[in-house]
This record gives sequence, C-alpha cells and structure tokens, in this order.
Amino acid sequence: MMKVLTRYLASQIYVATGGVLVAFLGLFGFFDLLNELDSVGKDGYQMHHALVYVLLLVPGRVYELLPIAVLIGSLYALTTLARNSEITVMRASGLSTARALGVLAAIGSLFVIATFVFGEYVAPPAERAAQQWRLTATRSNVSQELSSGLWIRDGALFVNVRTLLPDRTLKDVRVYEFDDDHALRSIADAATGQYEGAAGWKLSRVARTVFEKTSTRVEQLDELYWKSELTPEVLSVLMVVPERMSVSTLYAYVAHLKENGQKADRYEIALWKKLAYPLAALVMLALALPFAYGHDRMGGVSLKVFLGVMLGIGFHLLNGLFSNLGVINAWPAPVAALTPSLLFLCAAGVMLWLQERR
Repeated sequence: MMKVLTRYLASQIYVATGGVLVAFLGLFGFFDLLNELDSVGKDGYQMHHALVYVLLLVPGRVYELLPIAVLIGSLYALTTLARNSEITVMRASGLSTARALGVLAAIGSLFVIATFVFGEYVAPPAERAAQQWRLTATRSNVSQELSSGLWIRDGALFVNVRTLLPDRTLKDVRVYEFDDDHALRSIADAATGQYEGAAGWKLSRVARTVFEKTSTRVEQLDELYWKSELTPEVLSVLMVVPERMSVSTLYAYVAHLKENGQKADRYEIALWKKLAYPLAALVMLALALPFAYGHDRMGGVSLKVFLGVMLGIGFHLLNGLFSNLGVINAWPAPVAALTPSLLFLCAAGVMLWLQERR
C-alpha cells in the first residue's frame, strides 16, 4: 500500500512542481530579457545575442528556483488532495505523520539530486558560457572591482592582472616577487599570459626588473613561467558570482585564500550554501504538509498557494540576508548557510505539532 501511495503522491507533486517551475522560468526569463534590451544595439550586441545569453542563464535559474517551486507545487498538490478528502482517507487508513514525512522525503530525494546536479555540473559552466558569450558579443573585457585590476597573492608573489579576456587569456600582467624578509626581489611585466596545465601560466613578452643588493638590472624575456595552483576555473571568480560556482571550484579558491592569509568568509559561506541548498527541497516538502492537514474542504487552495509564494520569497530573501550578515559579522560559515533552512524546518515542526494537538 505504501508503494502505491508513494507513487500516487509523487505523480501529483512532480506534475505540480514541474508546472510551477516552468512558469517561474518563463517569468524570470522574460525579466532577464527585458534587462538585456538596454544593451541591444550597443557595441555589436544584437537581439540574438541577448536571447542566447538568457537561455544560458536558465540552468542557474533552475537551481535557484527549484526549492521554491517544490514548496508551491507540493502545497498545491497536497491541498488539492485534502480538498477532495484524499488526505483524510489516507490518514484514516493508517498514514501517520511520521510515515507521511517519510513518504515526502522519498519523493523529495529526486529534487535533492536534481538541485545538486544543476548547482554543481550544469549551472556553473552555463553561467561561465553566458558571461563569455556576452563579453565576446560586446567585444569587451571582464570588469574588475578595482581600477587597477585583479590582485592575487600566491605565496611570495603578488600578481596584478589588469584584464581577463573571455578565452581566459591574461593581459597586462605584473608579478612582484619578495624574499623571505619581505624585500622586493623583482618585478616582471608581461603582455599576455596563457595557462598550460601543470607547467603553470606562460607569460609572454616579459620585461623583468631584478633588484640586487647594490644595483638593478632589466631583462627582456620572450616567456616566463609562473607556476601556481590557480587555474582558469579558479580565476572564474571574476566572471561568476560565488553562489553560481561549483563546490570544487569554491573549495579550491577557499583553500588558496587561506594558504595566503586572505579573508575567505564570503566564499566559505557560498561553499556551505552550495552543500546545504539541495536539502532545502526536503524542508519545503515538510513545510507543505501541515497546510494539507489543516485544510478546510470549503476551499482555500488559492490562499495556500499564495502563502506558498510568500514563504518561498521569504526563504530566498532570508538566504541572501544571512549570507550578507555572515560576511559582515564574521559568523561561522555553517551558521550563516544553514540557519534559514533550520528556521523553516523548525516552523514546519511547530505547525505539525499544533495540527496533531487539534
């Protein structure tokens, strides 16, 4: 009986969630396209470029919206079943709250896997491709937060990259090398840099100034290798926000920042969020159950769906709020990343407890 019940509930929830997700993707895709219209016609950026760019953003939108779609879809499915007295019949047949949560957990496991796959393997490369497509279409370079470009500390080296091109080529690179006493040993100016795997970055057309004890000398080199664990994927932090990066890339960049004594709070929180976010689908399913138990047969499906939309928006905003508060207040990364989901899980538990007492 439990297998039949699980299949029936799964079919209802999957169909409803799929419909909600498609509607959300259409809505957000429309907004993304409207946002791109301001750039159409400038610097060679045409309508077909904007359409491809918006399509490449879809996997990232799926990752962001799937838990919210699960909440609204499961709310709609369960409250519709309750309105038809099907939930009442299931409970009268021996479906306890614990068993119902187990059934929903089994159903939600597919959403957990889908969220993780999109967040780890589909959305990050699609996001990078979208940014590269847009930069190539507008013939522009990657924007930097500082006018002097990107600054990287790599052991005894401090590296300044003025420009990162869409094909991951570094342009106008300056490498400062210090000795163990923190005295400047050399400055190397390179026109370009290309990544060559285990060999590191190959810097071309290099002018290197070496500071000796009593004099300086200038060397003109055709090429100079900068051996570093920094890969183009790690440097993709310039083009992709941390929340859209993969777990492996975030982990590598956090390790690099810590090894070089730099703050990694924002990226640690993003890493923990990436690990915890797929489980939000299970929290959303648990949150939908008390609404079904407390449903009145005289209607109210539209109201419950509206409440689901508000709760989904609240969860999304709370996630962003705690991420920012975590960075500002230097909270432990697990606290900043897990608190929103734990709060919603506690709310679901309290609501179920109140329903059981009635």
